[in-house]
Amino acid sequence: MALTTHPPLRLHARPPALAAAFHRPLRGLPPRRARLCRCADAGKAQAQARRAYPYDEIEPRWQAHWEERRTFRTPDIGEGLDTSKPKCYILDMFPYPSGAGLHVGHPLGYTATDILSRFKRMQGFNVLHPMGWDAFGLPAEQYAIQTGTHPKITTARNIDRFRTQLKSLGFSYDWDREISTTEPTYYKWTQRIFLQLLKRGLAYQAEVPVNWCPALGTVLANEEVIDGVSERGGYPVIRKPMRQWMLRITSYADRLLEDLDDLDWPESIKEMQRNWIGRSEGAELEFCAVDQEGHDLGAILTVYTTRPDTIFGATYLVVAPEHVSLPSLTSEGQRVHVEEYTEVAARKSELERTELQKEKTGVFSGSYAKNPATGEIIPIWVADYVLASYGTGAIMAVPAHDSRDHEFALKYELPIIKVVSPPNGNCDPEEAYADDGIMINSSSSSSGLNINGMLSQDAALKVTDWVESNGFGKKKVNYKLRDWLFARQRYWGEPFPLIYLDDTNEMVPLSENELPLSLPELDDFTPTGTGEPPLTKATDWVKTTDLLTGRPATRETSTMPQWAGSCWYYLRFMDPKNSSTLVDKAKESYWGPVDIYVGGAEHSVLHLLYARFWHKVLYDIGVVSTKEPFKCLINQGLILGEVEYTAYRDNEGRWISADSSSSLADCYQEKVSADKITKVGDHYVLKDDPNIRLNARAYKMSKSRGNVINPDDVVSEYGADSLRLYEMFMGPLRDSKTWSTGGIEGVHRFLGRTWRLVVGAPLPDGSYKDGTVATDDKPTFEQLRVLHKCIARVSEEIQETRFNTAISAMMEFVNAAYKWDTQPKSVIDSFVLLLAPFAPHLAEELWFRLGHSQSLAYEQFPEAKDEYLKESEVVLPVQINGKTRGTILVDKECSEDDAFEKAASDEKLSKYLDGKGIKKRIYVPGRILNVILDQQKAMT
Repeated sequence: MALTTHPPLRLHARPPALAAAFHRPLRGLPPRRARLCRCADAGKAQAQARRAYPYDEIEPRWQAHWEERRTFRTPDIGEGLDTSKPKCYILDMFPYPSGAGLHVGHPLGYTATDILSRFKRMQGFNVLHPMGWDAFGLPAEQYAIQTGTHPKITTARNIDRFRTQLKSLGFSYDWDREISTTEPTYYKWTQRIFLQLLKRGLAYQAEVPVNWCPALGTVLANEEVIDGVSERGGYPVIRKPMRQWMLRITSYADRLLEDLDDLDWPESIKEMQRNWIGRSEGAELEFCAVDQEGHDLGAILTVYTTRPDTIFGATYLVVAPEHVSLPSLTSEGQRVHVEEYTEVAARKSELERTELQKEKTGVFSGSYAKNPATGEIIPIWVADYVLASYGTGAIMAVPAHDSRDHEFALKYELPIIKVVSPPNGNCDPEEAYADDGIMINSSSSSSGLNINGMLSQDAALKVTDWVESNGFGKKKVNYKLRDWLFARQRYWGEPFPLIYLDDTNEMVPLSENELPLSLPELDDFTPTGTGEPPLTKATDWVKTTDLLTGRPATRETSTMPQWAGSCWYYLRFMDPKNSSTLVDKAKESYWGPVDIYVGGAEHSVLHLLYARFWHKVLYDIGVVSTKEPFKCLINQGLILGEVEYTAYRDNEGRWISADSSSSLADCYQEKVSADKITKVGDHYVLKDDPNIRLNARAYKMSKSRGNVINPDDVVSEYGADSLRLYEMFMGPLRDSKTWSTGGIEGVHRFLGRTWRLVVGAPLPDGSYKDGTVATDDKPTFEQLRVLHKCIARVSEEIQETRFNTAISAMMEFVNAAYKWDTQPKSVIDSFVLLLAPFAPHLAEELWFRLGHSQSLAYEQFPEAKDEYLKESEVVLPVQINGKTRGTILVDKECSEDDAFEKAASDEKLSKYLDGKGIKKRIYVPGRILNVILDQQKAMT
């Protein structure tokens, strides 16, 4: 039954020249393309011979039809949307439109969401499946600086290319809802959300140490710094204090943590967020700073610890290089050494500093502290494995029970005192024991504190009570999560809707009717080199007037980070044209939350955490009706480049096997083409010399490796449906997979077989007759059984996102259907509907040829009927004298005599029975037939 009111189809075969015009391959392709799309001279003839069906005519025709009819447009509430139907909001993670365009790894997730969207539409759901662009950010700005092209121009060009590529793959996006974070009509609402954060005290300014990259002219997140250089460009990065805008995400730490339990997300992703938030319970302890003789220096050093029970084992303190009290704690004799050390530490990212495997470094401050529990004087050290941003920026070091402290103490010959004994008394004396146990060496007559013999947890509570009652500290809940640094010193981002009055420097937020505050046009957006943002160059824009008082003012010149626009875009898709509010309440209430959210695991923390934070703020102010934005999260795996084979030669040019006992470090590596290797067992070897084993490995696709496969090339040679089907058939959606050109040829042949099954063999000139070979015959019970088994499997596998096994089920159906004498139209109709979410162009063409006048996009998805799913036949093992000799196919209710008669007539089994006497038969219906021969009769 059709669920749409689209006008009848009027599709006519295009002349070959016109069809080709809709599907010309791109020019200027890199040499890598030679393996996929053959050279021009022989290419046409080979492609024609290899082409399994006329996809080059079918696909452009249906893409044009969908676009002209706006087939996948989702109407708004009040404009034709039937809200009595269930909804399904399916969303891809916002793509950044890079200049390189798509590679074949990108469509993996997009194809999965498209299959789910088409499937849900055919099940009667209202489906929201939009697409847009996360287009602000550093890459576009860097490209603009390098080429002199304004980022607005390159961004628009990149978006056009991405959109064209996505449309060429037949994705059923509602393009009427397309948005870009760079449009003022969009970031007007990003700015408004910021003002709400400011109003609620969740946005503030602070002097914080940041990763400053002079070459890029911006602050970088920790994840954007690798080994002291920027991830993009490899430029040096230093740590320096800067006044920045911050968002108080820590105020939502507990809610962000607790609400993870209710989400249908991969447990690994939820655990990563839990670790990132890092909630811990412990105590803040106060140590008095003293000199070497124990004289009070008038300073208190507060440390945070999750193990207050180990206070008697604290043999030194460590402060972060950025600790605010470090200058006053540093003695004159150590000042030069401390300053040199802090300068080196400033060039490292927090990720580098906290890496467990790295060698610990530090320097003595020249000062000491008094342990309040023992009364002993212990040294204060400076080390970069302690961060100013975590806890108090200072720790009490307990080397006997912390691996980092233990490594540090061994290196600098600091005391190690064991205060926790394992319950069984066994532990490695050379290693730190970090678990709970029984307290030892933990009493002091001077302080009056004694926790000897207590369990660690009980001792921790007693120590906390003791420090609170004696004024040495307090109980404390801490988080690894830091407030979100929400400013970048760059041009291509959302401007902050703020001004500063020139006479008082008072910060004044813009009124909402002054939004959007648009980016000014700048010809020179290069870094200033001083830390001042590029927007300071837009003097006419920077200098303004406060509309309320008329006083002269200066605009904020930092911009928001790229994360800002992607924190709430899923809401704008619900109501993209609304100029009066961020999202209409009725639309948000119907469509929210996102039901299925698909994207890479690399966004497991930052994007997802930031979006959840903003969503909870919007929930608190009544903009949204749900506590969480994304109900179900699916992470698709990577598609790796084709396997690369590496051989080794020594200095003499002789081959060296990869499993040789000789060192391969001194050998030369040489790539070997696939046609020169063969597989022996689990290994690859040279065809010409099987004794030479090679290394075989697939790498992540990158331009530098030259292993990027352009989807345009694949579509040109095999068609979009083949690419879609292959990416789903490669393996489970969530697993990483290796690209293989041979693999796509296999699914292309399957689609060709499907085409010929329905349309028939080609005519002598290579064309196909109109219509199909389907008949009006009533399907047999066996045909219906095969169909409904396929329906049941495909339906279940789509629902569970096991797309590869759904495709296998359809392949099995086609194999079975080729053995039939006729192809009943009712059966073929249903199969074409099963195929539609996976290969929509081919399915639409076959549907049209089968005589239907409407697109199948809203046809009801077939439902399996139980009466055809019951197995009427079983495979029955047949034993001769207790040894299995073969199997026969029999009815479930088959009698013993009928089973024996079928076994006796079986070609393989008859040789064991002909001329033999039968002593007895053992028959268990549906399970086994065992024939015991009479050996005496057999001998006579």
